[in-house]
Amino acid sequence: MTRLLRLNTTELSTWVQTAKSQVHKGRVVERIPLLAGVDPHLFAVYICCESGEIFSAGDTACHFSLMSTIKPLSLLYLLEHLGADKVSSWVGMEPSDLPFNSLKQLIADKGRPRNAMINSGAITIADKLPGKDASDRTVQFCHWLNQIAGCQLTLDEMMLASVRSAASEINLAITQYLAQAGYVNNPDIALDTYEQICCLSGTVMDLARLGILLACEQGLIKPQHRQIVTDVMLKNGLYEASGQLSLQIGLPMKSGISGTLLALVPGEGAIACYSPPLDIVGNPVAALAFVESLSQKL
Repeated sequence: MTRLLRLNTTELSTWVQTAKSQVHKGRVVERIPLLAGVDPHLFAVYICCESGEIFSAGDTACHFSLMSTIKPLSLLYLLEHLGADKVSSWVGMEPSDLPFNSLKQLIADKGRPRNAMINSGAITIADKLPGKDASDRTVQFCHWLNQIAGCQLTLDEMMLASVRSAASEINLAITQYLAQAGYVNNPDIALDTYEQICCLSGTVMDLARLGILLACEQGLIKPQHRQIVTDVMLKNGLYEASGQLSLQIGLPMKSGISGTLLALVPGEGAIACYSPPLDIVGNPVAALAFVESLSQKL
């Protein structure tokens, strides 16, 4: 029996309540209007084991945009389509000690993104996705994810409009610098694609099913590509807090500013959480508290 299957509902309920008590320590994102108006007390968790066993608790029917939690999947998609050598010529695997949207880091690195989990790397990946324009790329990517993972992601048009209304000047500056450095071919399409794929929406069940692709060998994904993505998640998935939290929790993880958190237990399963309030780095406070409790048990 795997370690995940040894968990029981009493433990999970206790960890959920403990995690929810941490919500007041974070704040929902204010820059994007639709995210600013979300209920900060929403909390959901879905654990999907390789065996097919599931555990779930909280507001599991709630839909949310994946935001940056999509980044490991867009990296995986490009690896599967173009191969590791090609992808590594565009984006590095090194950690960054600066915020996920740091232009300073990109300039210091002469335009080469440190990794695919920060905005510069994810925008570069978006520039290379197959498709004639941003909408075509998003549709193809979404279809691939739904087909291969058995999930039901859709593009949240209202969230996309809200993201566009916020008009991130820093992401625009990052994209323009990437283009000047030769890492992005079409800055308009790259940024549009990035914004669209971040607004792919689903539930914690969908996110956990995506996590299974990365956590477990199912014959659908090349093992070397899974390994690359999980390594990058472990080192870079929680922004500048990644180093500390990889030691503290020890699982490959990726967070998103909507309050999403995907954690992998390699060879065993995936844990998807949703809780909107974030810490100062941009990671969901309650979701991290839950995963830390679970990792200590494991």
